[in-house]
Amino acid sequence: MPGTTMNDGSYAVAEDGERNTVSPDRTDTGGSGSGAESPRPPVVDAHASVSRRLVVAREALGLSAAEIARRTRVTIRHIDALEAGDYSALPGRPYAIGFAKAYARAVGLGDTEIADAVRLELQGRAPRPEPRVLNQFEVGDPAKTPSRLVGWLALLLVGALLAMGGIFWRSYYAPAVSLPSLVQEADQPAPAAKPNAVRPAQPATAQPLANGPVMFSALEEGIWVKFYDGQGKQLMQKQLAKGESYTVPADAVSPKLWTGRPDALAITIGGQPIPRLAEVEKVMKDIPVDAASLRARPPIQPSIASPAPIAQ
Repeated sequence: MPGTTMNDGSYAVAEDGERNTVSPDRTDTGGSGSGAESPRPPVVDAHASVSRRLVVAREALGLSAAEIARRTRVTIRHIDALEAGDYSALPGRPYAIGFAKAYARAVGLGDTEIADAVRLELQGRAPRPEPRVLNQFEVGDPAKTPSRLVGWLALLLVGALLAMGGIFWRSYYAPAVSLPSLVQEADQPAPAAKPNAVRPAQPATAQPLANGPVMFSALEEGIWVKFYDGQGKQLMQKQLAKGESYTVPADAVSPKLWTGRPDALAITIGGQPIPRLAEVEKVMKDIPVDAASLRARPPIQPSIASPAPIAQ
């Protein structure tokens, strides 16, 4: 319109003072383009993928991917991943949703709607867990019944474990040798002797030589003794009660005695008494106690000396 000045696009004022209202949505027929409306994002099918909706909205605005990256402050490689629908290239699920919402705001789409669509796509792409198969034992199913070979192998395994347990128990807890009875026989009463009484030693030739088992009898309570053979293998170790006896095994090789009370041990060979090992209290170790060694011991000289302290 000649002689007309434009104000803010909503109305025109003529030079003669007449005001003519102009619709802002109407395009100038003169082709000047001053009244052309700004481009809007086209409507995309709601069933389209998120990447397709974002790309169509960006192209409708005439923006490049780099411009979107600048506006959203999201790296260009993540923008490209969103447009390609490659969520695996993004740092994680929260980043994928956040980047998509920022992209949607930059191109004029609803960020909440886009975020929900991204969640659905991520949920659809997540691998489903494999179904769990429960192998339950069924008596009627021959395929799930153990074979006879498996049963025999299990039985043999149990037997081997029991045998190994028995060997272990006997090795560590059972005694190394079977000890003879320490109970004095009824027909062999312990010789009565007064403890610590000084008696003259009987000469070795005063009694005939006798062959038979060697037996030691305690004349007092709690007499500690240890019998062992020439290789150090223990035959018996305990505290003998008064009147309790121990017979040295006949098959023992070089049996020996260790005690601190030789004066309180009565000795017999084949039922015949022989002199004690000592007349006073003292420690005696590695004393041969076979019949021949006991007979060969020299006579004990009477002594009234004070008892010597026991030294271990």
